[in-house]
Amino acid sequence: MNLETPKKFRGLVTQAHQVAAHYFRPISRKYDKAEHAYPQELDLLAALLDGMNAGSPDAIGATSASKRGAALELAPGNKNGGNLSALLGVMELCWGDVGLLLAMPRQGLGNAAIAAVANDEQLQRFAGTWSAMAITEPGCGSDSAAIRTTATKDGEHYVLNGEKIFVTSGARADSVVVWATLDKALGRAAIKSFVVEQGTPGMSVARLEKKLGIKASDTAAISFVDCRVPAANLLGNPEIDVQKGFAGVMETFDNTRPLVAGMAIGVAKAALDRTRELLKKHCKLDYSKPLFSVTHAEATLYRLEAEWEAARLLTMKAAWMADNKLPNSKEASIAKAKAGRMANEMTLKCVELAGALGYGEDELLEKWARDSKILDIFEGTQQIQLLIVARRLLGKSSSELK
Repeated sequence: MNLETPKKFRGLVTQAHQVAAHYFRPISRKYDKAEHAYPQELDLLAALLDGMNAGSPDAIGATSASKRGAALELAPGNKNGGNLSALLGVMELCWGDVGLLLAMPRQGLGNAAIAAVANDEQLQRFAGTWSAMAITEPGCGSDSAAIRTTATKDGEHYVLNGEKIFVTSGARADSVVVWATLDKALGRAAIKSFVVEQGTPGMSVARLEKKLGIKASDTAAISFVDCRVPAANLLGNPEIDVQKGFAGVMETFDNTRPLVAGMAIGVAKAALDRTRELLKKHCKLDYSKPLFSVTHAEATLYRLEAEWEAARLLTMKAAWMADNKLPNSKEASIAKAKAGRMANEMTLKCVELAGALGYGEDELLEKWARDSKILDIFEGTQQIQLLIVARRLLGKSSSELK
């Protein structure tokens, strides 16, 4: 077992860290205070990343997070591919700023959904698009199977009706991947995802949310009223397979949950690094001493470092399993649950350890504490992740264990 960053990804990690340090950090506070203002600086950065990623399945962004890939079929053995490279890039970029990463053109969670379930023709057609993902509805949060937005077949189109909330980049993205049901009576099996392009008649942004954190990222509520979407925009297989059920669409989460865990790891590392710098001015960090003989601040820092490392390794395992086409639903939820909880605790504890410095806007510690909370909520709350893990461990279905 090799727990080091694969050699072929080290250049990518270095580049992503430089972007975080020299591009994201300097404008981080600016866009935290200017909620809903689009960070124009990201356009140039997105163009640069497009050039870096061109023709490579091992790219920085969400587009490379998929279990597909011809390279995986060539030879047996360990594979380090698009999921791990995307994760490593996300971890470094979120060391800079989570909200700015979420605002990056062509790196939306909808891109990961397209990468996960689109067919070859759709992959080519939607290449280069910036796609948000619309799952949550009023009264339907973590239980994705309870989706009420409908998609009714009408010739060569589907007609969408419903409302989606908390859509990250919903107003800015080129398109939105919308989860809707073809037949409510068939439950989970009838839920499919559709790519709906901005400007499609019947689709409208109702409002932008004001939030605790990630303020550089717009979060929209979107309504669909008799919105006609080409049938060719239904991602993957249009047939309803009751035996397979929800699995095709849910594969998206197997790829995106490790990425969200990576966001949590990145912002937690930022807080940990800065707090360590601040503490060095007041106490010597000596890892050779037993915990009972050091100050409370030192002991707390050591414990946080251990929690961070555990979350990092669990998340890398989930991404590695996806690269090797191994079932990773349980591991993706374990990583998301661990990293989300760890980031919440760590960023708040770092504010506490830094005292007055941690609470003021002279430092980014208070911002990181606010940004971290969403990472324990979206892509499935902490409670839902633990429920999924329990189902996998006990071999229970969603109807058997609620």
